[in-house]
Amino acid sequence: MSNTIDPYAALRFKEFNIFLGVRFAMVFAWSMQFIVIEWQVYTMTKDPLSLGIIGLMEVIPAVGMALFAGHIVDQKEKRTLLIKCILGFSVISLGLFLLSWPGLENEWDTRSILYGIYGLVFLGGLVRAFLGPTIFSLVALLVPKKIYPNAATWSSSTWQMASVLGPALAGFSISFIGVHWSMCVIVGFSVMALLLLFQIDKKPILNPKIGEPVFESLREGLNFVFKTKAVFGALTLDMIAVLFGGAVALLPIFAQDILQVGSEGFGVLRAAPAVGAAITMLGATRFPLHKKAGKKLLWAIAGFGVCIIVFGLSTYFWLSVIALFLSGAVDGVSMIIRQTILQLKTPDNMRGRVASVNSMFVGSSNELGAFESGVTAKLMGTVTAVVFGGTMTLLTVGITAFVSPTFRRLDLTKDVEDHEAES
Repeated sequence: MSNTIDPYAALRFKEFNIFLGVRFAMVFAWSMQFIVIEWQVYTMTKDPLSLGIIGLMEVIPAVGMALFAGHIVDQKEKRTLLIKCILGFSVISLGLFLLSWPGLENEWDTRSILYGIYGLVFLGGLVRAFLGPTIFSLVALLVPKKIYPNAATWSSSTWQMASVLGPALAGFSISFIGVHWSMCVIVGFSVMALLLLFQIDKKPILNPKIGEPVFESLREGLNFVFKTKAVFGALTLDMIAVLFGGAVALLPIFAQDILQVGSEGFGVLRAAPAVGAAITMLGATRFPLHKKAGKKLLWAIAGFGVCIIVFGLSTYFWLSVIALFLSGAVDGVSMIIRQTILQLKTPDNMRGRVASVNSMFVGSSNELGAFESGVTAKLMGTVTAVVFGGTMTLLTVGITAFVSPTFRRLDLTKDVEDHEAES
C-alpha cells in the first residue's frame, strides 16, 4: 500500500468529472425545488404540519418502491436508467412551475393548488426511489476499485456543494424573482444535467443473475445488509439521528416567526449546514476518515445532536447560523464514513439493492424527520420539538456506543488496502 495519498485520484477520469457535473446540477435543482416548495406552502397555510406533509408525500413512494427500484437498477443499464429519472424530475418541475403561475390563486382555491403540489411531490418520491440507487451504482462503473473511497468523497462533496448553493439561491431568488420564476431556474438545471449525461457512455451490466425472480433478488439484498454488521450499524445509527434531528424542515417557521429574517435569511439558514458539510468533505480528500471509523461516526452524530439543541434554543440569527454550520460539518463526517462503508463492503452485482436499502434507512429518514418535526412542532411547539429531536439523537448515540462495542471498534483500513491490492 502506497503512503502517498492522491486527493484528486478520481478527478483524473473524464467520465467521473462529467458525472460530478450531472450530480451537481440534479442536487442543486432538487434542493432548490424543495426550499421553494417549503416557502410557498408555509406562506399559503401558516401551518407547521403542512411542512411535515411535504416530507410524508415524498417518503411514502420513496420507501414503498425502494426495494423494487434496487432490483430494477441491478438488472438494467445505469446511464439509460438515470436519463429516465432526470426526464421524470424535469416533468415534475415543469408541473410545479405551472402551479406557481402568477394569478393562479385567483382562479383556483388554495386547497386545490396545495393538493397539486403534494401530488407532484409524491411523484418526485417515485423518481427518487430510482435516482439514488442508480447514481450509487454508476459511480462504481466510472473509476477503478482502488479509488472508490476517494470517488465517494468527491461525489459526496459535490452533493453538499450543490446543497449549499441550491438553498442559498432559492432564498434570494424567491425574494428577487418570486416563486414562479425560481421554479423556471430549477427546470433549467435539470435540462443541463440531462445534456451532460449524454456525454457518458453506456456501461455493462455486472449482475450475473439477469432475469432473477424479483422476491429472490430482494431477499438476497436484504440478507446482505442485515448480515453485514458495519453496513447495518452505520445505516441504523444515521437513520435514527436524521429522523429525530430534522430541524431543517422547520426553518421556514424560524425564519418567518422566530428569527424574523425573511426569505434571504431563510436561504442563509438553509445553506449553512451544507456549507459546513462541504468544507468537511473537501478536507476529507486529504485526510481520509477510514481509520477508527466507528468512533468517528459516533462522535460526529453526537456533535450533530448538540448542534441541533443549540439551534433550537437560539434566538439570535448568527448563533443559529453557526449552530447549523457546525451541524453540517459533523454530518459531513457521518456521510463520508457511511458512503465509504457502502462502497467498500458492497459487491458490484448488488449495488442497486444495497443503495435502495440505504435510501430507505437514511435518505427517506430526511422526509420522515420532516414529518416528525412537523407533528411534534404542532403538539409541543417549534422550539421544544427541535430540542427534543437533538436530545433523542444524543440518546441514540449513547445506547449504540454501549450495546455495540464491535461497531465502536470499526476500522476500514484493511478494506481500503484490499481494494488497492485488487486494482
